[in-house]
Amino acid sequence: MTQTIAPRVRTLVLLFLAAACALLAGAGPASAHAAVTGSDPGQGAVVDKAPARITLTFSEQVALSDDSLRVLDPQGKRVDTAEPATVSGTTYAVPLHSGLPDGTYTVAYQVVSADSHPVAGAYTFSIGAPSKTSVSVSGQSTDDGVVGWLYGFGRYVSYAGFIVMAGGAAFVLACWRRGSGVRPVQRFVVSGWVALTASTLALLLLRGSFTGSGKVSDIFDLSLLGQVLQTKSGAALVSRLLLLAAAALFIAVLFGAYARPSPTTTLTDGASRRHPDPSEDAEEKRDLTFGLSIGGVVVAAGLAASWAMSEHASVGLQAGIAMPVDVLHLLAVAAWLGGLGALLVALYRAPADTPIDTPAVRRFSQIAFGSVLALIATGTYQSWRQLGSWSAFTDTGYGQLLLAKIALVVVLVGVAWISRRWTGRLAQTVPVEASAGREKARVGARADGAGEAAAVGDGDARAESEGESSLDTDEQPGTDSAGPAKPAGPAEPADSERAAQLARQQAARDAARQKRMRDADPDRFGLRRSVLAEAGIAVVLLAVTTVLTQTEPGRTEQEAKAATAASASSSADTGASGALTLNMPFDTGGEDGKGIVTIDVDPARVGANEMHVYVERPNGRAFDIPEVKVEFTLKAKDIGPLPVVPDHIATGHWSANGVQIPMAGDWQVDVTVRTSDIDEVTVSKNAQIG
Repeated sequence: MTQTIAPRVRTLVLLFLAAACALLAGAGPASAHAAVTGSDPGQGAVVDKAPARITLTFSEQVALSDDSLRVLDPQGKRVDTAEPATVSGTTYAVPLHSGLPDGTYTVAYQVVSADSHPVAGAYTFSIGAPSKTSVSVSGQSTDDGVVGWLYGFGRYVSYAGFIVMAGGAAFVLACWRRGSGVRPVQRFVVSGWVALTASTLALLLLRGSFTGSGKVSDIFDLSLLGQVLQTKSGAALVSRLLLLAAAALFIAVLFGAYARPSPTTTLTDGASRRHPDPSEDAEEKRDLTFGLSIGGVVVAAGLAASWAMSEHASVGLQAGIAMPVDVLHLLAVAAWLGGLGALLVALYRAPADTPIDTPAVRRFSQIAFGSVLALIATGTYQSWRQLGSWSAFTDTGYGQLLLAKIALVVVLVGVAWISRRWTGRLAQTVPVEASAGREKARVGARADGAGEAAAVGDGDARAESEGESSLDTDEQPGTDSAGPAKPAGPAEPADSERAAQLARQQAARDAARQKRMRDADPDRFGLRRSVLAEAGIAVVLLAVTTVLTQTEPGRTEQEAKAATAASASSSADTGASGALTLNMPFDTGGEDGKGIVTIDVDPARVGANEMHVYVERPNGRAFDIPEVKVEFTLKAKDIGPLPVVPDHIATGHWSANGVQIPMAGDWQVDVTVRTSDIDEVTVSKNAQIG
């Protein structure tokens, strides 16, 4: 049974390092963590006089470059006069030329938020009256190209590498010290270090292009690399590389001096013996364990801080508390999930002569329980900080992902509880027979001595018969009393090699018998299965968590929506056109498939609009249907269709806020109405908007 499962386990262990990468590669571009919460002039506004400058307010501080804020006239020519500057806090401005003519102007921005994510977008405002414009108002984000994908892939690998390296090393030190000499465990931890180092170097090279042009050719631009090194994100990546050098020294000691057995003393007869003072060896081991523990915690905390100090925890509400909380959260994740991966390797790949013992599994169970408690405490604080309200759980993408993560954690804790039950019933590993252990140690310590002893054993009878005749002969000082034994001299190397081979075969048989006896333990087999299930759920949890770090926080999203609504209201008060109402009869062809759908768009102008959809029966009564969708298309400019899925408010009433109309023109409004599982129809009308 073990041989059947082992290939799958090996695959899972190898994928554990890059599991987040494989699962998250299709997660889409990262959502910006900074959002525009205000602008002057506002989006879609029509002003009487040309403004002297354009100001933008973001939800958090952003980094600016020379081209971060650009203002373009209707022909696409720049009308801003200088580099953007900070007005106050999170508000930034760029001055404009004086005497700008009437028409529609485009404001394009491309900045880097304080949590290292690029933010790009555009909007329009008009002087005097709206006009046609040749400028595209779509966002100019660089995170959806090849460079953006590579940068996201690198971030996923860096998270997974840290968890494997830090969690695996912690498992060895705190739970299973004998594991420091087990090759599969060593490879597991070292693979985490390699992955984290390689991904950090890649992120450092990709950073300049990722936050700038997004071109692959700019990846190796040394001038961009120099600019990156002067930013907070660049400094964090360089610090991470320095800490990884210290981590390499830590790993070398952990799997070098710490893994070596106690010192031996070679005696004059060629045999090896343990150090005569075992208490001194134990004291040295304790000192080395203490030093590695302190050094490992410091290095791991420093690596975790390289994320906390450069990403979202470093900005926003209570940053001074959020950063250490984020560090503790990352360390708890590493101790739990990284230790779980190391335990999985130990259960399936540890040699038969160095099996993981019951106390080690029980110690990890206790550490995992403490990590879960830490995750609950830190996760609760982070959720409050990022959401801000209960409604954000269901009204924002961040909240919905967080609910999915909570559900996965609950399932994972349930499976971990099953693993704890198996651990409590786990039988101790059957020890290797003492004779096999002595034989293997004797062969490994001195093969020549082992062969010599074996040769003597094989020739006992011959020695006895020849010894009798030699005793009858008077030995003289010059005679060769060993004459009869000389012919055995040339055969001695062959006998020695044969004895060593037999000893190795016996040790291999004993190890195989030991492995069979251990695998036959039903409690150990149950523990293996439950830990394997934990690891599988942990992979999915890590994927959801990493997507969560890329998603705009619910608090920011709600603030941006409120700002957009306020901007739309302000625009309506300063000369917005009246609300647009469209009545469209429909007939899906099915039973009870006739009615009238009414679309209200307010203020029906460029920018954000509020849309209401009403569905009624022919007799005027409200009509609830399974689905209604709306699309806006401006065929003259080849824009659209722009889909809108309104939320159901009441019987026969749907609504959507912040519906963006990017340009004035004759828009085609398509409404798809579905009255049953198979009956639906799309009706259309054209209307002048803006």
